[in-house]
Amino acid sequence: MTHIESIVAMLKRDVEMVKMTLGDLSDTEMLVRSVPGANHAAWQIGHLVVAESRLVNAAVPGAVPAAPEGYTDKFNKETAKNDDPNFFPKKAELLENLTKARGATIAWAQTLKPADLEKTIPPPTDRFAPNVGLLLHALPLHVGMHLGQFQVLRRKLGRPVLF
Repeated sequence: MTHIESIVAMLKRDVEMVKMTLGDLSDTEMLVRSVPGANHAAWQIGHLVVAESRLVNAAVPGAVPAAPEGYTDKFNKETAKNDDPNFFPKKAELLENLTKARGATIAWAQTLKPADLEKTIPPPTDRFAPNVGLLLHALPLHVGMHLGQFQVLRRKLGRPVLF
């Protein structure tokens, strides 16, 4: 397995874990906050969709499609406190868009050559990942951070431990 193939495998697995973790949650439960001040799962999934395209396109402009229309406005710091169920898309749409965003990232990653991993990323995204290779490692870490928050939500809701 090449380094790029290994990265692609990680990119595929973390989104599948998110789907398994949230699979038995209702649309209403997607808006539950695990603790006061925490972001609810609906906002976090939308945020992941927006972040995926923003970060990849910051590294290589036009590498993947932009986030769906309206997502940048719905999933920002100001809307993180919003609990209105009519404001956010339903779980199925959110997960479908996360899957599409990650699929585009995977398709792009599969076109890369080893030397492409060294390509530097301009500011301010370079603070998150200074080059393409580290960006491809950082994307699953970002999803994994949110996945941990979803596990806490599952416990609050009395759901069984999955992993």
